[in-house]
Amino acid sequence: MRADNSSTICVCRSVRELGIAIGFLVPPVLVPNVEDRDKLAYHISIMFYIIGGVATLLLILVFIVFKEKPKYPPSRAQSLSYALTSPDASYLGSIAQLFKNLNFVLLVITYGLNAGAFYALSTLLNRMVIWHYPGEEVNAGRIGLTIVIAGMLGAVISGIWLDRSKTYKETTLVVYIMTLLGMVVYTFTLNLGHLWVVFITAGTMGFFMTGYLPLGFEFAVELTYPESEGISSGLLNISAQVFGIIFTISQGQIIDNYGTKPGNIFLCLFLTLGAALTAFIKPDLRRQKANKETPENKLQEEEEESNTSKVPTAVSEDHL
Repeated sequence: MRADNSSTICVCRSVRELGIAIGFLVPPVLVPNVEDRDKLAYHISIMFYIIGGVATLLLILVFIVFKEKPKYPPSRAQSLSYALTSPDASYLGSIAQLFKNLNFVLLVITYGLNAGAFYALSTLLNRMVIWHYPGEEVNAGRIGLTIVIAGMLGAVISGIWLDRSKTYKETTLVVYIMTLLGMVVYTFTLNLGHLWVVFITAGTMGFFMTGYLPLGFEFAVELTYPESEGISSGLLNISAQVFGIIFTISQGQIIDNYGTKPGNIFLCLFLTLGAALTAFIKPDLRRQKANKETPENKLQEEEEESNTSKVPTAVSEDHL
């Protein structure tokens, strides 16, 4: 059995971001900014038909291709997880058990703050760009595409780094701090009047902000092993959606009343809080510990202990 491959998992989860990237690019092309409401309704209906067709195709593929679990466990930790899972375990009981894990609770909050900021920024990006660059709806979509593509690259690089270093807490904290710095730079360069600057700052911010999302899932699996990955991932998604709704409504109101800069500073404050809370998460890497506890390792440790116990006797006999 091989160890859990973080880079592969980060790549798979970053594919979801590809759909978000397409969502930034395609709608401004399919739905142009026209005054005629009938034409606008026609273009929106075409976009919805396309989305419905793609979603239906994906649903069919899920029923045909997807399996409940692989034939063979992909790792030692996953094999132990199957063995430790009780058939009588309840969903609510697992959730209650997870909320007793303080490290996971902190991660749920910090992940929600980061992902919620990303959702708010993505939702209001078009409004913010047009606020400073009127008539640039298509470029607003391209900026969103840049954010997500850069984030996918960041997720892949982070996954490769995790495979080699296993520094989940340190990597998550560094990426979080860089997300905050990227958000600050984006906030104070948005109104400079140069779109190319916005592309660069938004892409840099997206490299860390969007790249953080798969990291959060990986860190959660480490902290909650052997609990179901689906439950921990679901709680992270719920946190992201809740904070996303709160941040989107709040930042929208701030932008309408005070402008884009105060709205982005609002997000910077909560990202600062998230980075501070991340520093308090203890790196209790339970899945990595399970992967190391193989029969071969145990035999090797026993042999080393046996050899160590024999050394003094051998030395004393030679001395005599």
